[in-house]
Formats: sequence, structure tokens, C-alpha cells
Amino acid sequence: MARVKASHILVDNEKKANEIYEKIMGGTDFAKMAKLHSSCPSKRNGGDLGLFGKGQMVREFEDAAFSMQVGEVSKPIKTQFGWHIIKVTDKK
Repeated sequence: MARVKASHILVDNEKKANEIYEKIMGGTDFAKMAKLHSSCPSKRNGGDLGLFGKGQMVREFEDAAFSMQVGEVSKPIKTQFGWHIIKVTDKK
């Protein structure tokens, strides 16, 4: 079964998500931004969620993560939990 290893930053609004995304695209470290801004407990680990398979994450998050390349950072994605910026770090 395919699995993805990803990190994410979770915030409560699109404006903040877009601002963080722009900083990351400009070269700011993803893990640093996660530690500073994410509301998810994973922020302690720079947003690292570890490996996960299909059916373990909400659909919007999962669809994005499984369609991305390793090293790619997503534009902000809305789920029931808020706005996520996803970075895929590995695929198995």
C-alpha cells in the first residue's frame, strides 16, 4: 500500500496561510514556520506527521499529499480543521 510522509502547517484562516506559503516559497524554512505558526501539536516536530496511508487523513489533505512530489509544498488547502500547507518529505 502506498504511503506518504508529510509535514504540515495548520492555521485558522486563508490570509495567514497564504502569507506563510509566500514566505516558504521565498526561502524561509518550512519546519521553522511550522514551529512558529501551526496550531497542530505536530508543530513541535516542525510539522512532521510521519508516514500515513490512504484513509488516515481527511480527504482534501490526503488527495493533495498523495498527488504531490517529494519535496513539493502545496498551496493552502482548506479542510474542516482549517487551512493546511503540506510538504511531502517521502513516499513509500
